[in-house]
Amino acid sequence: MKAQLEQLISQAIKQLQSEAILPEDLEFRVIFQNTKDKSHGDIATNIALMLAKKVGLKPRDLAEKIIPHLNHDALDKVELAGPGFINFFIKASNQNQVIGDILSQQREFGRSQLGNHKKVQIEYVSANPTGPLHVGHGRGAAYGATLANLLTATGHDVQREYYVNDAGRQMNILAASVWLRYLELNGESIVFPRNGYQGDYVHDIAKTLHEQHQQRFVVAAETVFADLPLDEQEDGSGDKEAHIDGLIEAAQTLLKADYEFVFNAGLNEILADIRQDLQEFGVEYDEWFSEKSLTQNNAVDTAIKELQQNNHIYTQAESDQPNTLWFRSTAFGDDKDRVVQRENGQGTYFASDIAYHREKFQRGFDQVINIWGADHHGYVTRVKASLNALNIDPDKLTVRLVQFAILYRGKERVQMSTRSGSFVTLRELRNEVGNDAARFFYVTRKVEQHMDFDLELAKSQTKDNPVYYIQYAHARVCSVTRKLQEQGLEFNPQQGLTQLELLSSEHEKALMKKLTQYPELLEKAAINYEPHSLANYLKELAGDFHAYYNANKVLVDDSKLRDARISLSLAVKQVIANGLEIIGVSAPESM
Repeated sequence: MKAQLEQLISQAIKQLQSEAILPEDLEFRVIFQNTKDKSHGDIATNIALMLAKKVGLKPRDLAEKIIPHLNHDALDKVELAGPGFINFFIKASNQNQVIGDILSQQREFGRSQLGNHKKVQIEYVSANPTGPLHVGHGRGAAYGATLANLLTATGHDVQREYYVNDAGRQMNILAASVWLRYLELNGESIVFPRNGYQGDYVHDIAKTLHEQHQQRFVVAAETVFADLPLDEQEDGSGDKEAHIDGLIEAAQTLLKADYEFVFNAGLNEILADIRQDLQEFGVEYDEWFSEKSLTQNNAVDTAIKELQQNNHIYTQAESDQPNTLWFRSTAFGDDKDRVVQRENGQGTYFASDIAYHREKFQRGFDQVINIWGADHHGYVTRVKASLNALNIDPDKLTVRLVQFAILYRGKERVQMSTRSGSFVTLRELRNEVGNDAARFFYVTRKVEQHMDFDLELAKSQTKDNPVYYIQYAHARVCSVTRKLQEQGLEFNPQQGLTQLELLSSEHEKALMKKLTQYPELLEKAAINYEPHSLANYLKELAGDFHAYYNANKVLVDDSKLRDARISLSLAVKQVIANGLEIIGVSAPESM
């Protein structure tokens, strides 16, 4: 309907231009909003307010010139309101047309080709495989998966990717932590480093390593800890970072080729756990991209050389590290230049990021969306700077920063730290509240906003729990069809569609109006990368249906009215199912 009204207004303005009432070079964009007050019609536009200053007219005067040209069979009337708003009142016969559209299109209702097969890559979660996923990662997973579904539903070609950080210092710390726990199981006396990974999962990996390989990787503790920098002490002396780095070097030196075996034991077990956890959460990927592969195929070196050829890399000959390579990121808006290659020739994390993003666009994506934790906000400018330096349009990269969900048990906030092992895993959350509640609750707010996850609310079976309330609306319609059979009544779908004019109550009008909004809502949610608007829409739709169901009997004696009301109910059921599917939530038939 809005598309038809937009064309109508455009034609009206062109007519006024042809009459020299409006300038020929006038540029405009028609914006609509759904009205909340039924006395203001169904849809309103502020086009007169937007153009008044440009054309030298008062908004109401301009609106009065536009309105006479807005004649359409679908409209009851068009009114001027307030300072210059134009309100449209849509005929009931056109409002109820949506029911037939929904029942004929079913799962496809609301889906579109808005994206025109634009190739979009979404990278999300990408947590370091140094421990299980926690509740913070769950929010990024739910948001990323829902956004991917939204873009797919609106005609984009979407590739879902997980970037596996299987190289670098944190993975080496994990390998050292696993090895030390393994040595303990072999009877060595170990003082575990303050900076090591201390969760129970590290003990489990070490136990498996010991069971399968016995004493293959044993080295005497005194040999391991010989000449290491002092770990951080109670009095503040020592250096925990230097200590753990020394342990990593000792492990690599003493284990030689077996170090990679220990390294992979930790990596593979944790990565397998992450895969399973996400899969059980309904989060699937098309690609698990290895960071290590960037080094193995020389992608990092190639990216640095390309930057050098473009004169964006320099060294500081007068410094104490003359062979360190710096990227001139300040030339592209960053607050300081960044190291891409250390004095010892090793590339930095940032160098891998550059190579990875260069590789993404070489794969031919029109748009790349990164979903990162809020603690990565400092990386956005430097990554976009590197794209600019590589002659890749930085606007083709969109970054969404996800605030971690804060979990509360009662009034007590649960602290989370991967290294200490004191955290609530995503799996524990799912086991407690269920996948549906977790998926829905995670996307009820903008990802840029902090989120308090209320465990008790997520588990409750009341109207205050939005996911329960929405699923209950779906189940209620299913119960109507069951009661229909139990009462020996029949439903004539064709009669239902021909008798929709009988749906004249305010509740029924509100429901039909809400249903007509779904396709546009879906497109807006996709364009703005805002799944929370879909979640809010479903809550409102469920609320409207419950109000209708409580005020009106569906299975009335009058077969014509009964069939019309069943048709409306089935349309609500279908849209709820469609929306829940995109969010990744089930639509139960009974509760």
